[in-house]
Amino acid sequence: MSAFTKTTLSAALIAGAMATALSSVAISTNAEAAEKEKCFGVSLAGKNDCAAGPGTTCAGTSKVDYQGNAWSLVPAGTCETMELDGGRKGSLAALERDIPA
Repeated sequence: MSAFTKTTLSAALIAGAMATALSSVAISTNAEAAEKEKCFGVSLAGKNDCAAGPGTTCAGTSKVDYQGNAWSLVPAGTCETMELDGGRKGSLAALERDIPA
């Protein structure tokens, strides 16, 4: 076998291994995301995962605890059963409570 052929085969094996590794990461990330759901009104100030409306732009920008239009990822099936301060509950849709002025 020539040096060129060996080099070509080595490069192909490395490329294949990289593709396999990257697809494994993508599959596990998608599986983890499928086990989570967006839950509005449960994050503490500055601890939200992303935004839903005025007063937020994205991760870490909520201004008050339990801001209704900011969400965090929580384990699937737990959002609406979370018990928070003041009798608040999480919601699968944006809330109009605790929105900063």
